[in-house]
Amino acid sequence: MDRRYRDLPLNPLRAFAVASQHKTFTSAARYMGVSQVAISRQISTLEDYLGVKLFVRGARSVKLTDVGRTLGGEVSVLFEELERATHGVLSEESENTIKLRIYPTFAQHWLLPRLGAFQALYPEYRFRLDTTVEPLDFRGTHLDVAIQLGHGNWRDAKSRKLFDERVDVVCSPGYAEARGGFAAAEDVDGAELLHAKYRRKEWDIWSAQAEMDLSHLSGQEFDSSLLVYQAAEHGFGLAMGQVDLLAKELEAGKLICPFGKPVTTGAAFHVIWPTMKSVSTKTKHFIDWLLDTSGEPRAFFKRKRAGTGAAGG
Repeated sequence: MDRRYRDLPLNPLRAFAVASQHKTFTSAARYMGVSQVAISRQISTLEDYLGVKLFVRGARSVKLTDVGRTLGGEVSVLFEELERATHGVLSEESENTIKLRIYPTFAQHWLLPRLGAFQALYPEYRFRLDTTVEPLDFRGTHLDVAIQLGHGNWRDAKSRKLFDERVDVVCSPGYAEARGGFAAAEDVDGAELLHAKYRRKEWDIWSAQAEMDLSHLSGQEFDSSLLVYQAAEHGFGLAMGQVDLLAKELEAGKLICPFGKPVTTGAAFHVIWPTMKSVSTKTKHFIDWLLDTSGEPRAFFKRKRAGTGAAGG
């Protein structure tokens, strides 16, 4: 295969196609969101590749050469067709894809084990999960919905509570057994605390309500709750566990609550959706399913009676 074909300069071709339509490098640069110098360099790269001049450059203007005018017309049509095809795929994908912001821990321990039930009801829907851990702001995003921990006060959004956050100290059975099952106060001496980077304050909340001060113990920090829970399962120490997310691990005996003192933190997991745009049918179905699964009243569709088909419209 001809090497020149393999090394086809697509970025310079795209810059040239835009410049040939906009007539000036400045206008093309504005359209593409780059500098005028960047456009000029891309076109120079293409001219070097082709061995011909595409623009005649003046002191304050540029003008297409005959070769440039011919190539510009042909290349522009090809890029327009490529954009139409791409937008068509994106539009079809967007129509059936629910774009969800969610914590990695919540996704792994709560949503994914239950999601098969939702997809059995709505097999045409797909998910795109955004696991960014940052303050939620729907402005400037393409998110349809989010599941977050908080107090129901997100900007430009509506929310419904799924369930309260409850926490308790968790560890592996082996870790507790090696320390006498923490039956006596002195059993905690020398224990290791496992901290999640974004959830350190929950130790203070638990200690105050459970009336147990463990602040004198040494500890180590992990970037996420997922890592903390894995470390706890493998016997690295005591972790502050969100007990409703860890229900399966606790039921299976992979983790235990050695002190048995679950407390509520005052925060709750909420499903949240933006108010700046209309809520799509797919998003309404997902929100109602989340509320059904959590035992909460629906937000959109009335539940159908048994024997009348799938719930939710």
